[in-house]
Amino acid sequence: MENIPQIKFGDDTNTSNRYHVKVYESDDAKEEPVLIPKINMQKGSKKSTKKFKFAFKKHPKIILMVLAVLVIFASIVSILSFVVYKKAMAFKASAVSLKESAKSQDLGKIKESLTKTKLSLKELDGSYKLLIPVRIIPFIGSYYSDGQHALIAAKEGLDAGDILIDAIAPYADIIGFSGNENTAGDGFQTAQERIDFVIKSIPQVLPKLDTLSQKVNLIKIEVDNIDPERYPKAYRGIAVRENLVNGISLIDSASELLTDGRPLLENSSYLLGVDSPRSYLVLFQNDKELRPTGGFLTAYSIAKVDKGRFTPVLSDDIYNLDSKYTPTVAAPEPFYKYLKGPYVISRKYKLRDMNWSPDFSESMSLFVKEAEKAGIKKIDGVIAVDTQFLVNLLDVLGTIGVPGYGDFSTKIVSQCNCPQVIYELESFADIEGPIVWSENEPGKIVFAPPNYDNRKKIIGPLMNSILANTMGQPKEKLPALFEAGIKSLNEKHVLFYLFDEKSQDAVETLGIGGTVKEYGGDYLYINDANLGGRKSNLYTTQEVSQVVKIAKDGSVEKELTLTYKNPEKQDGWLNSVLPDWIRIYTPKGSELISVDGLEEKIDPYEDLGKTVFAGFYKLRPQGVAKITVKYKLPFKVKDSYKLLIQKQPGTDSPLHSIKLGKYDQEFTLKGDKEFRLNI
Repeated sequence: MENIPQIKFGDDTNTSNRYHVKVYESDDAKEEPVLIPKINMQKGSKKSTKKFKFAFKKHPKIILMVLAVLVIFASIVSILSFVVYKKAMAFKASAVSLKESAKSQDLGKIKESLTKTKLSLKELDGSYKLLIPVRIIPFIGSYYSDGQHALIAAKEGLDAGDILIDAIAPYADIIGFSGNENTAGDGFQTAQERIDFVIKSIPQVLPKLDTLSQKVNLIKIEVDNIDPERYPKAYRGIAVRENLVNGISLIDSASELLTDGRPLLENSSYLLGVDSPRSYLVLFQNDKELRPTGGFLTAYSIAKVDKGRFTPVLSDDIYNLDSKYTPTVAAPEPFYKYLKGPYVISRKYKLRDMNWSPDFSESMSLFVKEAEKAGIKKIDGVIAVDTQFLVNLLDVLGTIGVPGYGDFSTKIVSQCNCPQVIYELESFADIEGPIVWSENEPGKIVFAPPNYDNRKKIIGPLMNSILANTMGQPKEKLPALFEAGIKSLNEKHVLFYLFDEKSQDAVETLGIGGTVKEYGGDYLYINDANLGGRKSNLYTTQEVSQVVKIAKDGSVEKELTLTYKNPEKQDGWLNSVLPDWIRIYTPKGSELISVDGLEEKIDPYEDLGKTVFAGFYKLRPQGVAKITVKYKLPFKVKDSYKLLIQKQPGTDSPLHSIKLGKYDQEFTLKGDKEFRLNI
């Protein structure tokens, strides 16, 4: 016990003044000093309590008053918050009722629900303004501001609803709405009559669309001030952040659509031949044999448009047009390396392969110039359609008859596990066999495969029948036909190249010109070309995965994974090995790090203002091909990351996914899509 240090409290010369120890030594040994914390200097609740007690004793009335004010403030805020909550629930109920009315497509019910929702929103806004003092509270204030922006946006949205109803009222039946007693043109019974009416009334629509566009822009300004990243990813099973992102994106898209669609409406009289008739070259692209602008150019037609009425003039096989053409333009290397055929003998472009540029206007500029040498003259532009466009229309029309060729529909048939119209078109065009000439009668054919002299002559009569059926439909079918047309445009199954500069600018602005867009951010356009794989794209699927990594300095690296699958067996006819030339368009200056999965790859190059990674691979029936590309973007990002993905014309809706930090989204690409993510 003698050697145990004894502690004494008091002053000492210890320089730290944190510890005070004196050790008494025994006669036998000397102990090192033991440092023990001063008990009376410990930090903790006691010290805080003492300070509070001291302050309370010194200023009891002031502290009690502050506490009372805080309690009263908290109580008032709680009461007002409850009132706001009740008003918000009432507004939600009104909004749900409005949504249900919209589903009913009854303009009368929509107007009634819109009035009730406006009143409910006004009451909610009034109660919410009473909470304005909470703006000064850190953290909570930003959420209050979000609420203000949302309420202003909702008010403008309901006002926009009134304008929209007024604008569409004369055309309600076209888009499937009822309940409007003053619908113009009620006496019109056919689709053509209603279309004629719409064309004549477009000038009256433009001012209303301008007003609507202004309202939507105001909504956009408000919702763009809301940061979805402030909110949880999910709450009680509801995807909060994703719904906010999708809602903001939808409003942005609506604003762009109204702005971008106006030039096309302004030039509609020119396009539809209102002032004078127009002639268009209609190209049929077989998307089952995918090429850069949507499909192999298989046939063509000349169509006349006079005051909105389309009349086919002639149609023919593209091979017959090629037979009148003398090739002069050098073909790209992949043609004579993989496509071979006529390119083994001559390395000059055939007309049927001139849609090689992924930019439709670039391809058509060359095609039109060269086709003129083969007799295609006096046209005002080019309209390209693919087989999916025919399918979309037939889904609405049902089975139609084509004189001399039978019936056509979209019923799935077992021969190809595809729509019957696709099977018939491919069967008609791809029957092969020898031509046998008579020995005794020169020039006489003894035997030849069906349709050998015009493999695509079915397309003209088929299009005539579809057009006649479409224009002759009762107006009750118009909403579905309208939807089929919009879907075909959005998904790039119909493309336009027009000689009139204003009209061309209009279709490019609206995104139906098939152009490669300029963009101030990250960019991706995957473009595939079937170089002799029969019609294997009928069965091929594509999945695209993007993993984006942003370093602390803002530099961006990406890993792009493309997965192609063909689940069907080889049949030696439609489905066989797919030899594919792939081009990946990225921002100009992108730096390739690595690429795997290509049988041949070439050095990156520049085209259409982009840096391109290109190469060749094969996809076998019941097989999988996987391509992984890693690259670095040519710029750094700071606060936000922007990405534009362009969809290749003629493709279905490939599955895409994007991962950036915690952001992870999967979606089908139905058209060009833009992303703006905060980082």
